Amino acid sequence: MSRLDVVIFGATGFTGAKTVEEMVRIAKKYPGLAWGVAGRSQSKLEELMASLGKKTGANLSGIKMIVADATDEQSIKNMCLQARVVANCAGPYRMYGEPVVKAAVEAKTHVVDVSAEPQFNEGMHLKYDQAAKDAGVYIVSACGIESIPNDMGLVYMQQNFDGTLNSVVSYMSTDLPRKYYAEARERGVVNYGTWESLIYALEHSNELGPLRKKQFPEKLPTFKPKVPLSSTIHKHEGAWCLPIAITDLLVVYRTQRWFYENDHKRPVQFRPYFKLGGFMTTIAIALVCIIGFLMSKISVTKRLLLNYPRFFSFGMMSHQGPTENVLNNTTVLFQLFGEGWERGADVDTTKPNKKAIVTVKAVNSGYGATASGLLFSALTCLKESDKMPGAGGVLTTGVAFSKTNLIKNLNENNLTFEFQLQ
Repeated sequence: MSRLDVVIFGATGFTGAKTVEEMVRIAKKYPGLAWGVAGRSQSKLEELMASLGKKTGANLSGIKMIVADATDEQSIKNMCLQARVVANCAGPYRMYGEPVVKAAVEAKTHVVDVSAEPQFNEGMHLKYDQAAKDAGVYIVSACGIESIPNDMGLVYMQQNFDGTLNSVVSYMSTDLPRKYYAEARERGVVNYGTWESLIYALEHSNELGPLRKKQFPEKLPTFKPKVPLSSTIHKHEGAWCLPIAITDLLVVYRTQRWFYENDHKRPVQFRPYFKLGGFMTTIAIALVCIIGFLMSKISVTKRLLLNYPRFFSFGMMSHQGPTENVLNNTTVLFQLFGEGWERGADVDTTKPNKKAIVTVKAVNSGYGATASGLLFSALTCLKESDKMPGAGGVLTTGVAFSKTNLIKNLNENNLTFEFQLQ
């Protein structure tokens, strides 16, 4: 039986449906691309494809639909055997992700996903990296708005810096035109699935330390000058900022460790932050984060967080998910500020004398950019595996795609990367 090039699993969920819609657009550029959709319900898959056919004007009658459920091992195995690459949108990944990875390794199928769950990402690397190498397949997580902008953005800076890059500090910000504020207050700006994954990640945050020690018993070398860790509220370019979620930090450091251990490159220090604006708003969000962290540790209060996302997120999250207007008009901006030495400088006895900025912009919504990142990651595994390292493994985006055309493709599709010297 011939395999489909790409199967989108979890197609009827919020992120999955956006990914399928993006695939309808992208597939026009790749004549002959064979793709399909997979999910738990045949009827919901049929409804999705009928709805997207009307919305896009595309004839989707020939798109294969596969019934697969992450709680049914055989159905997941059957799905993987029908695909060269599975684009997995079915989260939370700590609950539903591992069966897909396990079946894909057995079926010799590549997997890309949009997991922003550090325990899942680190756990899959620890458990399946060697098996994936033996099978000759790539398993690449965090292929969406987390963590492509920061991970690939830092790699992009390394490639263009022309010197020794010592440190990168990243600031993420979002923007929505005021006329859409009412819709955002009504339906939120982030989908419930993202909220659910965050709560479970907080609940099990104590797992990360042991996972990291098992993966990497040896610490990376310490290079100077060190980047100070602003773990509390601080101001940058007129806006107050908070440390960003831990996912990007761990993904970037896995990338830098791989380059150090395999290519003998000096690892870059990295710090990510969220630029929020006013002081009182930033204080309020910091308090919400602390309260949310504490509540996630107790089953009763965790259930409250999951059942009432709008209340506990001050309207940012909802079960319904954001409207099309809010999605299509929200922009996400990452500014990565790099510092190091120009080529030929003595890095041991002189201070850094070169600065650069990489700006990564999601020109569609966060979910549009996530769909593009996921699908072009899948297509890269499909078409440029000869430019990816080794014969397979559980890799970060920065490691997997550093020598491919992923950034070039994303520059033309919802995520733009720009490098400039300061």
